[in-house]
Amino acid sequence: MKKTNAIRILERNKIVYNTVEYEVDESDLSAVHVAECLGQDVARVYKTLVIEGDKTGFIVAIIPGAEEVNLKKLAFVSNNKRCTLIPVKNIFNVTGYIRGGCSPFGMKKQFPTYIDQSALLYDTIFVSAGVRGKQIVLNPSDLIMISNAICTDIV
Repeated sequence: MKKTNAIRILERNKIVYNTVEYEVDESDLSAVHVAECLGQDVARVYKTLVIEGDKTGFIVAIIPGAEEVNLKKLAFVSNNKRCTLIPVKNIFNVTGYIRGGCSPFGMKKQFPTYIDQSALLYDTIFVSAGVRGKQIVLNPSDLIMISNAICTDIV
């Protein structure tokens, strides 16, 4: 596979990372399925969600693959009254990525980003490389730095 925007950003910033590939199942793009394909604990496979706050606009949430974002907690920490997931059909127009291949960094625009604090429990976590079928494995502190994320409780 070619280098993605996310991988180029990591290399430009001299971030240590690895990539792993898996076979894509178009009928199941979930992080739980990705973890199964990789033989990894789903708690280490993080998914990227794009959310819209009623005051701040688009927000990125990075959470463990089997969890759901707590929209009330996210609204509170992001200074919104209300947050809602954007429709799947809008993901590409907002981020430049498709569903199942949305990396938390390298989007068309840098959005306020929040990562669940559970990421700090691991030496490395998995996030999308920006295409379906490829994950980046990196230290969560590097992910927080490169995505300018706020680490907090959002699940």
